[in-house]
Amino acid sequence: MREMLWNGFKRIDFEFEGREAILVFPQVSNRNKKWMIKTEYFDAFPNLEIEMIKRGWHLAYIKNITRWCLDEDLDLKKRFADYLITEFGLHKKCVPIGMSCGGLIASKFAAKYPEYVQALYLDAPVMNFMSCPAGIGKAGNDMMQEFIDATGMNLIDLINYRENPVDKMDILIQNNIPVIMVYGDSDDVVPYDENGQILEKYYRKNNGNIVVFGKENCGHHPHGLIDNTSIIEFIEKVCD
Repeated sequence: MREMLWNGFKRIDFEFEGREAILVFPQVSNRNKKWMIKTEYFDAFPNLEIEMIKRGWHLAYIKNITRWCLDEDLDLKKRFADYLITEFGLHKKCVPIGMSCGGLIASKFAAKYPEYVQALYLDAPVMNFMSCPAGIGKAGNDMMQEFIDATGMNLIDLINYRENPVDKMDILIQNNIPVIMVYGDSDDVVPYDENGQILEKYYRKNNGNIVVFGKENCGHHPHGLIDNTSIIEFIEKVCD
């Protein structure tokens, strides 16, 4: 186990079941030891996580085999959560933070293990493999070979695939999992109308708790908002 500072906060790096793992500690923990898990791209656009840590939240991460969300990675996150709950006294539920492919992982984790999730923060999330990486729509398909190599599935397999996040939306609704989502209206990597908007429409139709922020003239990056206060307040309210 190795200790260092991450943006001024205590961070420990260690191995869990042979994978790289990280836990960042607040200076003063919130009363229930609430925590977030960054599902991919740990150091990318960390402003929201930094502000949450200042408010007493812990931040966790464990490395994935691939960003394209294997069941093996989801199951490992469940065991990792159990470890953090037992060893560090963290809350029994977390808030997955999912940016891009991390949104894919976060939403599928919530659908598979809803008992571990308080709320979801999704930012330009991959929700539909036919859009990204397959590019059947507005997006390109320059990531398709990476996807095939990582999952063993090709385009024919995807046509018959029924395990996309958009196929799991009913589970999120049934388990009353609140969602806050951010997107760029000019995103041509993970187009919103082919991905996140499907979730937004389903939640609104079924009276789910969802708040969405669209950014004008913004592509896939940057993630987050210039002022993340609204996201933080939503998360803290639904996790109170």
